[in-house]
Amino acid sequence: MTKPRPLVRGDQIRVVSPASPVSQEKLDRGIRILEGAGYRVTLGAHALSAEGYLAGSDEGRASDLNEAFADPEVAAIVCSRGGYGCARLFPYLHLHQWAQSGKLFCGFSDLTTLHLALNRLGLVTGHTPMLLTLSVDREPWVVESFLALLAGGDPLRVESQRASPVVGGIAEGEITGGCLCLLCDSIGTEHALDADGKILLIEDVDEAPHRVDAMLTHLLNAGIVQGAAGIVVGEMTRTDERSDPSIGAIPWREIVTERLGGLGVPLVLDFPFGHAANQLSVPLGVKARLDADAGSLSLIETPCAP
Repeated sequence: MTKPRPLVRGDQIRVVSPASPVSQEKLDRGIRILEGAGYRVTLGAHALSAEGYLAGSDEGRASDLNEAFADPEVAAIVCSRGGYGCARLFPYLHLHQWAQSGKLFCGFSDLTTLHLALNRLGLVTGHTPMLLTLSVDREPWVVESFLALLAGGDPLRVESQRASPVVGGIAEGEITGGCLCLLCDSIGTEHALDADGKILLIEDVDEAPHRVDAMLTHLLNAGIVQGAAGIVVGEMTRTDERSDPSIGAIPWREIVTERLGGLGVPLVLDFPFGHAANQLSVPLGVKARLDADAGSLSLIETPCAP
């Protein structure tokens, strides 16, 4: 894997909007945080564009990404928000050039689509908060973890919060994964999720319990998750509140336990990443150690180049 170089004070971070639209007001607080850490922040030409549920045209959103990865003055690319739209961009993206750039690409949610593609092409990326995430109060360690990853440190060491063990044991492997619905959407594409021998991270938001069941079942039926070395589940945010009374409900933690617990690999729930109120930044494409008995995930290699 190609590791991005760590950022230093004075480096430029480019903010792009590959998916849904966002207002300047929702970006301001996150920009101040990055500038307060010593970075210069610039916006892509279409970062504030809006066409319905998309941040402008596919061509415009893609051009911002291509330009940011090609610009030698840009050290890292941070997404403004998720939402929907990344998968529409593939016909226009210069992914191989991105992968060779050695630049850190940051975001989560719909950005899972681009993480999978870049990781497959050999570039380590960052499953991190976005500018929209930082527009409201979070625990201090959320920002500390994000800034640690940008600077090439270990973003998992800033918070001692632990996950809940479901299946014990220890697993080591490269970290992959992200938002569950996007992991499912990747199946059948050239950028499909590859979990074999890896630590698989899963989370999602605003999905009904039966949809969580359906997506996990789809991964199982496709033979995607059976080869994982270990599985780290974040939170299915607001899932239990979206149960359909006409068909009954099962709490999402019970669904995940029933669907994945039988695989016999180390499995934990409620690890702090993803759409949960507070999230750690997690490098994707680097090796980590999951101690399911302790509920801990730790890196066994650095996320950035020396």
